[in-house]
Amino acid sequence: MSGHSKWSTIKRKKGAADAKRSKMFSKLSKEITVAAKLGGSDEDSNSRLRQAVQNAKGQNMSKDVIERAISKADKDASDFEEVAFEGYGPGGIAIFVECLTDNNNRSVASVRSAFSKHGGSLGTNGSLSFLFDRKGIFVVQNTGNMDLEDFELEIIDAGAEELEEDNNLIMITTALEDFGNVSKKLEELGVETESQDLQRIPNNTTELNLDDALKVMRLIEKLEDDDDVQNVYHNLEITSELEEALSES
Repeated sequence: MSGHSKWSTIKRKKGAADAKRSKMFSKLSKEITVAAKLGGSDEDSNSRLRQAVQNAKGQNMSKDVIERAISKADKDASDFEEVAFEGYGPGGIAIFVECLTDNNNRSVASVRSAFSKHGGSLGTNGSLSFLFDRKGIFVVQNTGNMDLEDFELEIIDAGAEELEEDNNLIMITTALEDFGNVSKKLEELGVETESQDLQRIPNNTTELNLDDALKVMRLIEKLEDDDDVQNVYHNLEITSELEEALSES
């Protein structure tokens, strides 16, 4: 995936968070609750919870809301499971959907309906995995007090593969096995992240004409609106033309 595409995806998600903050908070809260339920409420010993809380803070979720989501782990009887769906959108674009659900049948029906209504089709699990690499993605704010050269050397030494800067944001990409090392190094340096998670980064992206690309984006937005869906990954190239069209919609 090109740097342009990665940054465009991050910007689009941040823009969507502004427009649909309550839905974003709902997804973040669910991840916090599930993380606490699976690994306990102590952030120091539960890396998944620590990551979920950091992401929530990066979206300006209040401390009270975060604490309520953690405490809900002891009261919520729902048994959530992580499930994934793979399919193709218009123009043959590969789409990988990650869900956190307490009703697998509901999620299957909802995801299949979204694909079929927007010109796509579900595939079999594992059919698209080879098109994506699992990478750690960290986004940190450059406050202006950071010595970028020293910071880059420290982070690369910890296992970072790539650093990219766009305005006052720095995006760090790591291999899957180095995610924990880089997270720990950022903590040691006292650098807070706006987000940190494991993402599925496409090995290559596909460019479509604007009409077909917008059809793919409508499918992706439909999937992201589903309460059970936590993440949607794809290999559509986000061109400047598409980015402009999305900003106007």
